[in-house]
Amino acid sequence: MAKDYYEVLGVSKDASQEEIKKAFRKLALKYHPDKNKGNKEAEERFKEINEAYAVLSDPEKRRQYDTFGGAEFEKRYSQEDIFRNFDFGSIFEDLGLGGFSRVVFTGGGGGRGGIDDIFSQIFGSPGGGFRSSGYGFQNTPQKGRDVVMELPLLPRELVEGTTKLISINTANSPERISVKVPPNMAPGKKIRLAGKGSVGPGGRGDLYLTLTVQAPPGVKVDGSDLEVEKRVPFSMLCLGGKAEVDTPEGTRVRLNVPAGTPCGKRFRLRGHGLPAPGGGRGDLYVRLAAEVPPGLSERQRRLVSELQKEGL
Repeated sequence: MAKDYYEVLGVSKDASQEEIKKAFRKLALKYHPDKNKGNKEAEERFKEINEAYAVLSDPEKRRQYDTFGGAEFEKRYSQEDIFRNFDFGSIFEDLGLGGFSRVVFTGGGGGRGGIDDIFSQIFGSPGGGFRSSGYGFQNTPQKGRDVVMELPLLPRELVEGTTKLISINTANSPERISVKVPPNMAPGKKIRLAGKGSVGPGGRGDLYLTLTVQAPPGVKVDGSDLEVEKRVPFSMLCLGGKAEVDTPEGTRVRLNVPAGTPCGKRFRLRGHGLPAPGGGRGDLYVRLAAEVPPGLSERQRRLVSELQKEGL
């Protein structure tokens, strides 16, 4: 009878990849041979769990399995096909089990097959190690660790894109790297620089740059929205007029100020904020304030005095 991989892992047919991985982790920890010495039943269960995960964790294999069903899938995929390029080392390392740095089944067994042969390569040698004959397991030195850094950018740089020169520390000396930031990048997004992380026996890891907002003075950031203060003459607040507001993309927008606008009134300019994670742009909020000149001419002083007498 064909295997039901969903039943093996105890998940539904519409389970997400995260749900499949979570179920696999729980079962793999329970039935791992290192925790069940000499238990043949646990060993067989562990093999089934890994076979099910090898299929359901691979989008293409899962699609084929869902489309044709278990019986037809077994005709199309041999055990060798199922486990080809399946990274046992990465998975067992993630579980905190195993004892090898990176073990990848690459196929090429010369016609010999079966999950029993595959697992004998990992668990069959003395001391719980693995052998490299037959199925072509690869034990490669681990790469260095990935590094995550923040890359502060001005609102305009997030909107228009930019090129930044950054410096990172390496084993030998500081390294300067030119980073191209595409336009319309939302804060929190990451840029991956392959091979620019920590150094390891198997090469360097990757560098991930998390984009953050470097708000200029007077600019407040709230998610994808921005808020600025715009100072206008007191007469504009009283009589109305048009105020020009600078936007993050370097343009100017005319804001219509109605007569009798109170000081502190906030206006919303849609789509002139920062790039949003789901696409589009946030909003730009403009808070009006009365501009008080540092010095008044004699005529201005007389006029203000007249206004004061009128209660303004």
